[in-house]
Order: sequence, then structure tokens, then C-alpha cells
Amino acid sequence: MVDSDEQRVRNPSDALALAVAALGIVAVLLLTVFAHGTTAGVTQDVRGFSDLLGRLLVFPVAVLQLVVILLCPTAVLIELGVRRLGRQVVESIVAATVSFGVGAAVLWAIESWGSPGLIADLTVGSGADAHISIPLYAVALSALLTVAGPRTRRRSVAWSWNLLALTLLVLVITSLLSLPGVFVALLLGRVVGFGVRYASGVRSERAYGSALAEAVRRAGFTPSAVVRVRDLRSDADRHEAETDIVVRIDQHGEEMDRRHVEPVARDGEEHPLTLTEDASLDPDLLPEDRRDDPGDTTSSDPSAVALTRSGDTRVYALFTRFGVRRDVVVLDGDRQVVGFLTRLWRTLRLRGIGGRAAISLRAVAERDALLSYAATSAGVRTPRLLGIGEADDSMVLVQEHARGAVSLRDLPPEQLTDEVLGEAWRQIRTAHSAGLAHRALTSDVMLVNPHPEGRPEVWLTAWSQGDIASSDLARRMDITQMVALLALRVGAERAVASAVEVLPDEDMAAIGPLLQPIALPRSTRDEIRKNKDLLADLRAALVDRLPEAVVEPERITRFGARTVIMFTLGIVAAFVVLGSIRLDEITEALSQANPWWALAAFGLGLFTWIGSAMSFIAFSPVKLPWSRAIYTQAAGSFVALAAPAGVGAAALNLQMLTRRKVKTPLAVATVAVVQVSQFVVTILLLLVLSVFTGEGGLVQLPSGTVLVVIGAVLLAVVAVMLVPKVRDWAMKRIRPTLQQVWPRLSAILGQPWRLALGVAGNVILTLSYVLAFDAALVAFGQHLTLIDASLIYLVGNAAGAAVPVPGGIGAIEFALTTGLTAAGIPLGVATAVTAVFRVATYWGRIPFGWVAMRYLQRKGDL
Repeated sequence: MVDSDEQRVRNPSDALALAVAALGIVAVLLLTVFAHGTTAGVTQDVRGFSDLLGRLLVFPVAVLQLVVILLCPTAVLIELGVRRLGRQVVESIVAATVSFGVGAAVLWAIESWGSPGLIADLTVGSGADAHISIPLYAVALSALLTVAGPRTRRRSVAWSWNLLALTLLVLVITSLLSLPGVFVALLLGRVVGFGVRYASGVRSERAYGSALAEAVRRAGFTPSAVVRVRDLRSDADRHEAETDIVVRIDQHGEEMDRRHVEPVARDGEEHPLTLTEDASLDPDLLPEDRRDDPGDTTSSDPSAVALTRSGDTRVYALFTRFGVRRDVVVLDGDRQVVGFLTRLWRTLRLRGIGGRAAISLRAVAERDALLSYAATSAGVRTPRLLGIGEADDSMVLVQEHARGAVSLRDLPPEQLTDEVLGEAWRQIRTAHSAGLAHRALTSDVMLVNPHPEGRPEVWLTAWSQGDIASSDLARRMDITQMVALLALRVGAERAVASAVEVLPDEDMAAIGPLLQPIALPRSTRDEIRKNKDLLADLRAALVDRLPEAVVEPERITRFGARTVIMFTLGIVAAFVVLGSIRLDEITEALSQANPWWALAAFGLGLFTWIGSAMSFIAFSPVKLPWSRAIYTQAAGSFVALAAPAGVGAAALNLQMLTRRKVKTPLAVATVAVVQVSQFVVTILLLLVLSVFTGEGGLVQLPSGTVLVVIGAVLLAVVAVMLVPKVRDWAMKRIRPTLQQVWPRLSAILGQPWRLALGVAGNVILTLSYVLAFDAALVAFGQHLTLIDASLIYLVGNAAGAAVPVPGGIGAIEFALTTGLTAAGIPLGVATAVTAVFRVATYWGRIPFGWVAMRYLQRKGDL
């Protein structure tokens, strides 16, 4: 056996546990400050047992503390010493010492900077005996026990945890410690303990050497040689290869000898243990002068190397006594946490794509086996799973070797023929026909054997992320990933053409909205960054082949970096606003509000549907019934529950047009014209209002509030546009819209009645919202000039709608309230005005939108 024996590993679960413990400390301190009544009540309930405990307690509390402080660490260190775990003894002592210092520092920080409420909840005793109770011995002992190992494998550790818990409970009951102080002490020790474990590493419990050979035997194979496969292009594998060992194991599974070797030079020299298809790797068969220097253990077999790159696993080449070559994939338990967190993150972020819930090693291995058997049974060309074995904290999967195959990454471009492309798509079609989806198609997963007898062979490997009984979305993503993967090698047009030759048109037409980076595996995204126009080329090639295909990106992410930032800022702003709001002002304002003006605001909000329907009808290339156009705008109010402000209505308009046989490019251009016209009309309306409203008429300038806001917006725009990258980004966003809008706008200018109807609709739409906002103000006895009310509404609505949350919920409310307070309206009244306006123009219209949506769906318009 040729391998690198990893004695110690950094376990990702330790880093995760450290983070959880740190968050636990923050949670305890926050609860202590903001839920003082709850924590104090729980502490008093626990202390209610003090009388009963006084009768049952035989030993004094001081004696119990002394036993814990002296006996527990001594017992644990003795057990570690008996087990010859000297390094773990040193690490445990270091962790206890460091945690004691960290606990003392935290105690000093709380005493110096803690709020009065926090200090009061952590304090026990009264008068001169009062002190903050974070027991430092508990911090140190918690860290020591954490480093010493799990309680399931160390009996002394298990008993020490139990005794520590009992002692701390007694101390809380007898009012010698506070409950929050106990939790902080234990969690601090855990943070330091897990930090030491992760920094120093823990003893590897993976199967190596004789244990790995035994797992292979349990899978049903008798190995003559097992050799680690590595990719020397990887820094980690290149470092590992410097510590090779050769282990000889007898037929009873006992190690005969173990030799550390130095790999020979790798610059083109032939290595005696380089893997080949038929060579035996028994060192006794090597030339006499090379037996003691087995050389580089890196595989020259590209299919085995690709297998190492396709997943977070160890891969070995197995040779049986009869010279048969197999591949061994080893799943390690300590690596499953990383995979679980990755799947959880993708599940949370992506819509409609559930990740695997399995976290235990056995569950992961069983799922891998299920997917492998399902793919083989479906007729997909994939390495057959031949056996499964287990040893230590590892599961071994023995599978067929893809003889003669090369990964797509390593395949020379001239060998990627049309026959190979067609065979790749046939494998995808076969899998999808059986309900299987791969979900992680990369250049290392697709293997090609370009020179077998007959037509080329394409293998699809690494099905561990796949699905059985997969959803339509998962299969669409498979096609998207494959077409992007092939386009990187042969170009967009050829990749799309090869897919269209094999797959049904409806399957290809459905992938247009998914041609975006988030739908692709990370390795493919990294390659696409070097060819930024590839996805645009794919959309163009798809439309050329299938003119009816929709290529507008579909939102498949629940949130992105901008959403996280805005959400965080929103929480901070909410705390600031809620901290300054006086509920008595809001209650008083609502009690004095005029309900008739609130009802008027709701009625004016309904008029916005008529205005938007007018502009939609005016710019539509086909005749639309008035009722259907109005129902579509009403349905947009319901869709706003799940789509950012303004996006839902535009999507419904697009769908209405495509359902009426309008070609996608023309439909997209029409919706763009509607949106651009709304923006232009709004700006012109603001200018008109600023001139013709107010007591001074043409002579009076707009109010100071208007000038300040306009000036700030203009300065921000100018400052941003001076940055070249931002300017280029803005032009890339604006130019496609203008290119779509101009031909359609030219056609509309030739029909003045359409232009007039569209402008009138946009005026009604904007004025209805502004007047509804003004009616909400009047309902509370507040009066602003029409230009000020218009500006506050339009700027606040635009700022709130820029936040990618459904309907601008929270963001629009905050922006409008901020604008009203800047205009001099009390915060409580401004909050009430905003609430009434949003109920009238957003929440109150949702039931009507749902009815309209159901009606249009029944009629087949949506």
C-alpha cells in the first residue's frame, strides 16, 4: 500500500462548534440585557429548590468545588497518559491555561464596560460581598474537557462533565453563581477548547494502512496493491506526495513493515509506481535498484485523477490478485460537515433546489450507492458500484474503472468531435428519461474515451449530488450546466446545435432563463469568468435555433450579497427607528385619523391599475381587451408578495404578450418601453408640478426640502459616474434596454394616438399614487405642498424599491417615514401615515390581485 498517513487533521466540525459556542455567548449576554425578566425568573425558579437541596446535600458546597477542581482534571490527564496520548495531555493543559486567561479578560471587560443591567444579572451577593460570577475554574475545566476528547470515548471525560454540571447547578441553586454567568463560563471554555483543537489538529480517525485494506476486503475484494491517486496540480496533493509511505500487509491484515520514501524527480522521468492499466504494483516486481525507492505515487491515469478532483474524497487504485484494476473512493466522516454546510447554503439560497439532508457518514455512503445503482440501472454509462466496506471513520466504495477515459478538462480540443458531443447529450437524455438528475456536471465529471471500438464513449461519474425522481427544475439545470460546459470548449453555437440535435425543443427552450452563473457549479463559473460573453452568446445561439425561447434570466436565488447587506442595514435602522418611536404618539394619531380620507387613499390606489393598463394597451403590438389588461395589473399586486417592487407586474405583462403569440424579443421590447415611458413621464410630471404649484407660481422656487434632495441625488449620480468601472457597468445595463426600446418606440411615434394614450396612462398611474399619499397625509391632519408630497413619495418609493425584497416591504416604509420626518412631521405621525398609505396601496389590494390572478389562469392568459 502506497499512501500518506495523515496522523492529525483539522476537523471542520471543530471550527463549526467554535462558531456556535461564540454565538451562544453573544446570545446569553443579549438575553441577559434585553430579557432581564426572563433570565431573572428562571434563576429564581432554579433557586427555589435551595431548601430541599439543603436537606439532601451531605457534603458542603466548598468540598464539592474542591473535588471538581482537583479530581476531574487529574483523572482526565491520567487516562490520556495511560493511553499514551502525550500530545493531547499537553494540548489539554494549554487549553485550560489559555481559557483561564481569556475568562479573566472577559470578566475585566464586563466590569469595565458592561451595562448596568448586564452587570446586575451577572452579580451575586450583596454589599461588600457582591461580585460578578463567571467561575474561571469552570472556564478552564470546560476547555480541558473539550480538548481531551468526546465523552463517548473517554470515561473520565464523561464523568467529569457530569460532575461539573452537578456542581454548577448546586452553586446556582445556593445563590453562589448566576445562571447567565455559568453559561458564559462553559461556552468560553468551549470556544478556547475548539480553537486549540482546530489549530493543533486532532488525531485522524480515518482508515489508513491495514484498516483501509481490511475495508477493501469487507467490500469483497482481495487486494494485491492499493495506491493513492493524486493530482499534482493541486497544492495539497503536491504537499502530501512529499510524505509517502509504503506499507506491506500480510494476508491476516497485519502490517509487516512501513517505510517512508522520498519521491523521485517529477520532471518527465518515468516512475516505477506510476499507475498504468495493466501493471502490477508489487514492489518485489520492481528492479533491484528501485525496490527501496518506489518513487512518485501519482497516477498517470487521467480518469482516476479526474475522480479525485470531482469530490472531497480520497481515491485509490486497487489491483486484485488477478491483476484487475478497480477504483476505490473513500468517504471520511470528518469531511461530511463541509458537504452538509455547502448543501445547506445552496438550499437556503437557491429556489426549488433541495439539498441532501444526510450528515452521517453511513447515510452519505448509502445515498451515493443508491444514485450509482439507479444510474447504472437506467442505462447511463457510469462506473458500476461493486462493493461497500467500512473501517474506522471511513466508508469505502469500490467501483469499476473507466478504462481509457479522459476527463473533459484533459481532452485535447480536436478530439471533441460531433460524435462525442452527441453521445454526451444522449447520456443526459437517458438519465432524465429515468427521472435522474446529476446536479453537478463539471469538466471532471464527464469522461471521454474517444478511441474505443465503434462510436466514442462518454462516462458521467460522481453522482453523489444527484436526485432520483428529480424535479423539472433540476433537470433543466443539468442541461444548462452541460451546454455551458461544452460551450467553453467548442463555442456557444456548436454546443447549442449539438443539444438541439438530441434533446426535444421544449427541453432546450426551458433553459434560457437559467443561463446565469448561479445555476452553474463553481468550477464552471471560474472558467466562465475568463470568457464573460459566453452566457450572452449562448442566449443568442439559443434564440437563433428556437426563436420562441425565453432567455430573460429567471430569479432562482432567494438572496445575494446585496440582499444580506441591505437586510443587515435594515435591522440596524429598525432598531434605531424603534428606539426613537413613541408608541403613544402613533396610537394618538391613529385614533384621530379621518377614516374617509383613508378610504379615499384606497380608492385612488385602485386607479393605478387603470393607468398602467392604459399604457400597456397603448404600447402593445397586439390588441388587448381592456378587462384583461386591468386584471393583469391587478394580478401584479398579488405577485408583489413574492417579487421585488415593479418586477412582478412587468413579468406578468411579458407573459400576457407571449401567451398571445408575440415573439419574445418583441414582447421584451414592449415591456421595456412601458417601463421607460413610466420613468420619463414621472420626471416630466415632477418638473411640471414644481413650476405650477405653490403660492408663488412661476416666480417661487421649489421648497428647501425639494432643492436639498434634488441636489443630493444629482451629486451622488455625478460622483458615481466619475468612477470608470461603475460607468461601464451602468452603460452595460442601460444599452441593451435602449437597443430594445428604440425600434419599438419608433413604431409607436408613427401612431400619435398610441403615444397619447400611453402618456395619459402613465400620468394617471403616477398622480393616483401621489394623490393617495397626499390623502393619507390629510387623514392625519397633515398638509404638504403637492410637489413636496410628490417628491417624498417618488424618491422614497424609488429608494425602497431598489432593495431586492418582495414588494419593497420594510424598505419603502422606512424611506417614506424618513422623508416625512425630514419635512417636519413628527415621527409617530409619519409612521402612522406611511402605514395607512401602504395598507391602502399594497396590502389592501392583495386579495383583489389574487382573484384576478386566478381568473386569468383559468382563462389561459397567465
